Amino acid sequence: MTNLVIDIGNTRIKAGLFHGDAIVRQIQLKNIEELKPELLQPHENIIISSVREDVENIFQLSGAVGKKIKLTSATPLPIQNNYSTPNSLGVDRIAAVCGAFQLFPREDCLIIDMGTCINYELLDQSGVYRGGIISPGVNMRFEAMHTFTARLPLIEVVAEPALVGDSTISCMQSGVMNGILEEMKGIMVRMQEKYPRLRVILCGGDAPFFENQLKPSIFAAPELVLLGLNRILTHNAKI
Repeated sequence: MTNLVIDIGNTRIKAGLFHGDAIVRQIQLKNIEELKPELLQPHENIIISSVREDVENIFQLSGAVGKKIKLTSATPLPIQNNYSTPNSLGVDRIAAVCGAFQLFPREDCLIIDMGTCINYELLDQSGVYRGGIISPGVNMRFEAMHTFTARLPLIEVVAEPALVGDSTISCMQSGVMNGILEEMKGIMVRMQEKYPRLRVILCGGDAPFFENQLKPSIFAAPELVLLGLNRILTHNAKI
């Protein structure tokens, strides 16, 4: 069985080809037009998670003969969703949670997905999604300082800046990058007080800036959302 999964986020598009539970190919795209014909060749099943694009044309081009799923709040999931407002829950968030469930079933998991926003998601060992935290992402914080002040510049991200900056730029870099790092550490500590054997999983486009500073306390899974989409797809293929 071949599954095609596509994750259309706010700033990035990822696609993956799966044989069963194993991912055999993945690509990153700038826009929908870059979806190559060889990737969209007929597959048995396809699932698309999209926060911004109409996906019907992709379904037509895929030639899928089995399940064709656009992930929504109504899509059956392999986990129990205890979110009180499921219609407002981002599809990328629930896909990441299902990815954690695929990798670490029967474990308490904290998923930190570092995209446009930083999403923290809590999945308990019984497979129940409890909810999470949404925080501004790296670029959003830099852009906010530039937009809402008269003189602060828009600057580039730098990994592991000095704690104490000696210029306006280095002070801003420290504030954003070290601030996010300490935020993550603090949330991890508070979660571990309630879930002592908590598994922390890090993913998302900005995760590489932080994973070395958080190891060995985290598990890096850059393909987590794709794994979750495939898990949801295989769950629905059996229904």
